[in-house]
Amino acid sequence: MGKDNFDVLKPNNGVPVKTWTRGVPLDDKAEKQLMNVARMPFIHSHIAVMPDVHWGLGATIGSVIPTLDAIIPAAVGVDIGCGMMAVQTSLKATDLPENLKEIRANIEKAVPHGRTHDGGRGDRGAWADIPDGQTKAWENLAPGLDSIVEKNPKVMRKNANTVNHLGTLGTGNHFIEVCLDEKDHVWFMLHSGSRGIGNRIGTYFIELAKQDVRRLHVNVPDINLAYFSEGSDHFAEYVEAVEWAQTFAKTNRELMMKAVIKAVQSSKGIPPFEANLEAVNCHHNYVTRENHFGKNVLVTRKGAVRARSGDMGIIPGSMGAKSYIVRGLGNKDSFDSCSHGAGRAMSRTEAKRRFSVDDHVKATEGVECRKDKDVIDETPAAYKDIDAVMDAQKDLVEIAHTLRQIICIKG
Repeated sequence: MGKDNFDVLKPNNGVPVKTWTRGVPLDDKAEKQLMNVARMPFIHSHIAVMPDVHWGLGATIGSVIPTLDAIIPAAVGVDIGCGMMAVQTSLKATDLPENLKEIRANIEKAVPHGRTHDGGRGDRGAWADIPDGQTKAWENLAPGLDSIVEKNPKVMRKNANTVNHLGTLGTGNHFIEVCLDEKDHVWFMLHSGSRGIGNRIGTYFIELAKQDVRRLHVNVPDINLAYFSEGSDHFAEYVEAVEWAQTFAKTNRELMMKAVIKAVQSSKGIPPFEANLEAVNCHHNYVTRENHFGKNVLVTRKGAVRARSGDMGIIPGSMGAKSYIVRGLGNKDSFDSCSHGAGRAMSRTEAKRRFSVDDHVKATEGVECRKDKDVIDETPAAYKDIDAVMDAQKDLVEIAHTLRQIICIKG
């Protein structure tokens, strides 16, 4: 296709689908989902597909969906505002101890994560356990949630205490890492989103959208593509809720990063250091209003990062692979977007069936991390080749820094 680095799929009765997947697999299930989304009547221009593409609920993870006067809640998903944050420090590799277990333990203690805190929930428990920074952040967030719940009381469970999840990592593929760049500078990097409240908001409005299309007898190729039209009963309420959840997610990452920095500062033998020499905080599951190809549209990035010219972003690999700090090239065909990671090569169930603890130990050699059966679904081989993913999107971003992790904490 000449200078273009993408291929084009052309569904019947739908917009084109431009795919940056050369050298990486695009499986049949994901392609079918893309065809379904392309046939929705309000898609603007085309759909852009990132090289980490894989099947998701309703809409494909690794896709960019521009819509006119409509929004698909399941395309945004339930981990609203999920994204990445990274900071460069003044530490060098030589400032770190040979044994990194204490630093890992201090970070794990500072940031509630996974199923190891508070009876298995990974939150902070009582209000008394919430540090001052979290308390102040919650005071700014609480009025927005009150407004959402006033209009839609079922968003919140009775007696739910959302502040407990602020400043916490969660489970699944969320993580905290200590990394070294190409000059052996130390970076801290983490991946998380809007936690339980984002999940409740997403789940609630996805169901409302399904109820609306059924009530109005609207035909959709997949019920998970149920949508709200602008001006309809729930459109404005959903936009308000999703924007709040995205703010919660960004704040959550900022608070965790402060906790990580303090945890490393308190570790034995670590010299005084500065952080935030370079900092990036970017969503990769979200919706926002932008202008593309002459129209003001709602852009849903489901597993994709905004990459306008000069935008800084983060593309992580797996637990044992490289990650990248990138600078956007502003590729208009991609709606100024790039991938959000390597992308899964197989399901979690398949990874647990296929790989052993010994496989995982070998794949994460040199990384201070969990090496047990409960993280097999996150083992590096469960993901696509990050080098192939980066090569497929060389016209979307340029690499600013190459990171290799030395500590990885999984949720």
